[in-house]
Amino acid sequence: MITVIGTGTGTPLSADSVRAVSEATLVVGGRRHLEEAAAKAWLPERISRVVLGPLAPALDVIARHRADASGGRVVVLASGDPGLFGIVRALAGRFGSEALDVRPAAPSVAVAFARIGLPWDDAVVVSAHGRDLRTAVNVCRAHPKVAVLTGPGAGPAELGAALADSGLPRTLVVASALGDPDGERVEQLSPADAAGRDWPEPLSVVLCLDDVRAREHAPVPRTLAGRAPGPARWALGEEEFAHRDSMITKFEVRALALARLGPRTGDLVWDVGAGSGSVAVECARFGAAAIAVEKSADGVERVRANALAHGVDVQTVHGSAPAALSGLPDPDAVFVGGGGRELPAVVAACARRASRTVVVSVAALDRVPAVREALSGAGFATGGVLLHSARLAPLPGDVTRLAGTNPVFLLWGDRPTDPHPPRGATQ
Repeated sequence: MITVIGTGTGTPLSADSVRAVSEATLVVGGRRHLEEAAAKAWLPERISRVVLGPLAPALDVIARHRADASGGRVVVLASGDPGLFGIVRALAGRFGSEALDVRPAAPSVAVAFARIGLPWDDAVVVSAHGRDLRTAVNVCRAHPKVAVLTGPGAGPAELGAALADSGLPRTLVVASALGDPDGERVEQLSPADAAGRDWPEPLSVVLCLDDVRAREHAPVPRTLAGRAPGPARWALGEEEFAHRDSMITKFEVRALALARLGPRTGDLVWDVGAGSGSVAVECARFGAAAIAVEKSADGVERVRANALAHGVDVQTVHGSAPAALSGLPDPDAVFVGGGGRELPAVVAACARRASRTVVVSVAALDRVPAVREALSGAGFATGGVLLHSARLAPLPGDVTRLAGTNPVFLLWGDRPTDPHPPRGATQ
């Protein structure tokens, strides 16, 4: 068996776990864990040890040790609950879950929330350890209660810098050395303040909170952990948004646009020429981070009002594209509404930045070729449809007619994915 022992976070090791360490023939763990075990006389000098760095070499050492007829017990020391974004996944994948004896400590996420007196069954937990920080940033933009597991180059300073200019109300809770009676610190500060600090190890976890919504406590018990389920309805009617003179993406068009955008937790979506912000709001309801770019001041206020009415966060940018796009973080997907002479340039600018897809709503037939050319010129695979719907409408005498809506072209471009991504990459 490989015994995996969670340490730290204030959970004392059982006598059986201490004995497992002292009787092992190979102990694997982070430098801090090994030093602590040695200082407490759990880890005698005679025991072989491996300091965890790159995971693959450590797994190879464990495999060779287990294959050696003279090999004995292997113990792996980890932080908190090693089954939560921890080494249990890699060990089970290499050696099988039946080879593991896992003994978790309290997860650092649970301890961090306990320190500030908040429940965490409604928190979104995201790991930035050895991963692209932008996913964690987008989750923090979109959700009111997030726990971020940090790593080198992806700590509170980097997270704070990415969130400081978003205009979204966020507080960071930085939990350091949880469970250490001498070194534990739990600090609450703004993203800007976190960005201006140096943060020494060991960092346990960073909580990102919307102080108002994160501290709301619904009287009804929760059924599902994590973020709330996706919206029960989507492609909402125009009457569910504040808008000006019917200047809003109609729900039939919005339904297909959302299907092509594919917004999901961890994504960032731009809504360019947002108008009422209906697309941005709907993307946020699916769990994506959303930025709405709108050139009119009253339009920006409508976007904010619609986001508030639907209980989501949407960052608003007052300005005209493409110039207003230059300082924004790169999106996964972009929706472009409206039109005008600048439309091809706007679409081209969005296509240069989007990692997955760009969807464009066009009313004028004359604009279609230029939009398609802008998408294909950026290397996107293009497609599109003409949407012309007729809605049921009442007539006097309890009869019904068909009321036609204005036809709209919905065009899109999808960035081709690598059919053979590097090993370990995700598409």
